[in-house]
Amino acid sequence: MIDTTRSAEEEAAVAAAADGELRLHDPAVRASADGVRLFDPEFVEVGASGRRWTYEEMVAALPTLHGGADGPPIETSRLRGALLAPDLVHLTYETVIAGRRARRSSLWRKGDGDTGWRLYYHQATPVPEA
Repeated sequence: MIDTTRSAEEEAAVAAAADGELRLHDPAVRASADGVRLFDPEFVEVGASGRRWTYEEMVAALPTLHGGADGPPIETSRLRGALLAPDLVHLTYETVIAGRRARRSSLWRKGDGDTGWRLYYHQATPVPEA
């Protein structure tokens, strides 16, 4: 029989990454320096549109993207996570933004020192309407 319980280390790491992911869905965080600090300097995203985003592009556009103060909210469900290595968490979840569904996958990497967990990679895949 396989033990499927998580260690305290895994629980804490997944919780920290999930907290960061959900904070990035908050319009106030997206428009602040706190939001910028949640991105790893080597961040890359492949958005639901297929566009590739770099750290610099994302930081510049973050306050104006979906979930921002003037846009539709990000509805999140089915958030799950797994610790892949001591410094790497994989999250998966679904979102609905302005009626459009997407499945999402994020990698969060723990930095050295006080940097904490940062979003290293994100990909969104649109879900066709049923």
